[in-house]
Amino acid sequence: MTPPAGSRGFGIVGTGIIAAMHADAIAALPSARLAAVTDVNASAAAAFAASRGTAAEPDLDALLARGDVDVVCVCVPSGRHAEVGLRAVKAGKHLAVEKPVDVTLEAADRLIGAARDAGVALTVISQHRFDPGLIEARGLIDEGALGRLVLGEASTKWYRSQAYYDSAAWRGTWATDGGSLLNQGIHYVDLLRWCMGPVAEVTAVCTTQAHQIEAEDTSLAIVRFASGAVGTIMSSTAAFPGFPQRLEITGTKGTVIIEDGRLVSRAFGDDAQPADGGAQPADGGPRLGVAAGAAADPAALDLSGHAAQLADLLAAIDEGRAPAVDGEAGRAALEIVCAVYESSRSGRTVTLRS
Repeated sequence: MTPPAGSRGFGIVGTGIIAAMHADAIAALPSARLAAVTDVNASAAAAFAASRGTAAEPDLDALLARGDVDVVCVCVPSGRHAEVGLRAVKAGKHLAVEKPVDVTLEAADRLIGAARDAGVALTVISQHRFDPGLIEARGLIDEGALGRLVLGEASTKWYRSQAYYDSAAWRGTWATDGGSLLNQGIHYVDLLRWCMGPVAEVTAVCTTQAHQIEAEDTSLAIVRFASGAVGTIMSSTAAFPGFPQRLEITGTKGTVIIEDGRLVSRAFGDDAQPADGGAQPADGGPRLGVAAGAAADPAALDLSGHAAQLADLLAAIDEGRAPAVDGEAGRAALEIVCAVYESSRSGRTVTLRS
């Protein structure tokens, strides 16, 4: 089949769970097509390619050599994101890197600097910024409807079985994955910073409560923002059976609450009752319960956010601007997570750079 005029070819590196989301998101965009995939497990790549009607390349070099690959989706274990990304940048490819940008700030800085020097676009996946509830909440903040922000709370109380961690040797390791905060909770860490602004300092405790893994499965942090506001970050993969991710933003004039990307409660001024009654999402959908979607199943994700973020990346390339969620945004979220881990290890408050 002849690709649509003006469409851009994508290559996916790594064909694990999240790669399916990228492939579905690419398929949803009229200006994009999946040109090829590759994986260190050749049979996995071949099966994935066959299911998507695309090509499987034997290795990364072969995929990067393809002239029809304009954008590379980096879907390998987190500790290899910069390694793969740097090779793609050298080949002149634009990048969509799954969260986190990498597991260390040093690796993130190498990738961000290389992409900047090469003039290629880099987006770090934070698809929930494109959720309707987050867009609405951010609009209310920007309009001043909440007043001066005083408190922000981000909570990820999910469940992952031991079998999930045992399914791949890299899962739950410090070198290639990190724990619940770096793998699962970082999405709402990014959203918390996006809404509340830069974090100035972090005081945290991290523990491994319910799994046989190297990294933590439960984190709790108190944060002070540069604005003077305060907040909390909670993340766990030991919260059976799994609950919606939750973001609460409170200002001097009101509060908004988001669950799994939907604005479920908002209250302003002297109005003590949320505009939607408090029990129903603002879009009129069903009451949110336990074990919803990705809270219990890592493969149960809504593709709309990924599709919106990849669409923004393509628009950024065409318009010569930075993507909405660029490398620096990914670094900022990673810096907070690294500060949480450092505070837990040292038992001291950690001051952040930005």
